[in-house]
Amino acid sequence: MERIRQRFEKQVIGLTGLALGGIDYESPKGDPGLFGPDSLCWQVHGDFPAMLCGGISALMLQMLHLLALAGVWDHSTFREDMIGRLRRTSQFIAGTTFASRADAQALIARVRRIHAGVVGTAPDGRAYAASDPELLVWVHVAETRSFLAGYLRYVQPLSEAQQDQYFDEVARIAEALGATDVPRSRQAVEAYLERMRPQLVFDDRTAEVLTLLFQAPAPSLATGLAGKVVTRAGLDLLPDWARTMTGLAVSRPRRRAVQQAMRGVAPAMRWALRNSAAHRAHRRVDATQGASD
Repeated sequence: MERIRQRFEKQVIGLTGLALGGIDYESPKGDPGLFGPDSLCWQVHGDFPAMLCGGISALMLQMLHLLALAGVWDHSTFREDMIGRLRRTSQFIAGTTFASRADAQALIARVRRIHAGVVGTAPDGRAYAASDPELLVWVHVAETRSFLAGYLRYVQPLSEAQQDQYFDEVARIAEALGATDVPRSRQAVEAYLERMRPQLVFDDRTAEVLTLLFQAPAPSLATGLAGKVVTRAGLDLLPDWARTMTGLAVSRPRRRAVQQAMRGVAPAMRWALRNSAAHRAHRRVDATQGASD
């Protein structure tokens, strides 16, 4: 059984930013990083299944913004290397959450340098820049709203105050990247999304991204089956209006079936994953606590 667990863990970790290397989550001992183990950020981002379906949902939501999609379309290899794209995003989220302060700040600086070169013209003739503060807010809100939605559905409920604390914490990352006027509460996030709705579109490019997500390759039959469930769960996490825009709105019974399937897959993922970024970060912080007891 242990051999099976290790094999599954290796395959799953291969889909994450840990496969890229470059970050030692277990050093330096005692470094709490940007947030620390008592933060809501560590709590929400620490559940891999919820983050996985939340991440898929975030990408679906982000791509409804024409300028956000244009930047990815023109400056990314995601159409040829969807897994690589997901790994890089995963590394940034995990690194800024769980890595040491120095590694987290280095990741932020690297992304800022990359953003500086991501400029162009969208199909509607508008200029775009990945460093645009307003565009950074959109990408950030789509991600964090989706991560929290995954946690609330597949882990446990949080009070409104706890949800507000989560959004207040993670706003620091968006601001470090150059975003301004970042929503810092659940109510502010919901109001922001409502204001953004008239700017969002679902076109041929968005449809292609959605198709690529549903057809993303997997290293094994087991991870492939789990991936199909996770992708459907990601679609299900979208706001109702966004899911309707995709043309893939499904009946309540089918939504319940997807949620039930995700609740069946999630425990297996948690059982298999014992060496995630969150686990390693806890070992880093707990090492000095244990020494001082």
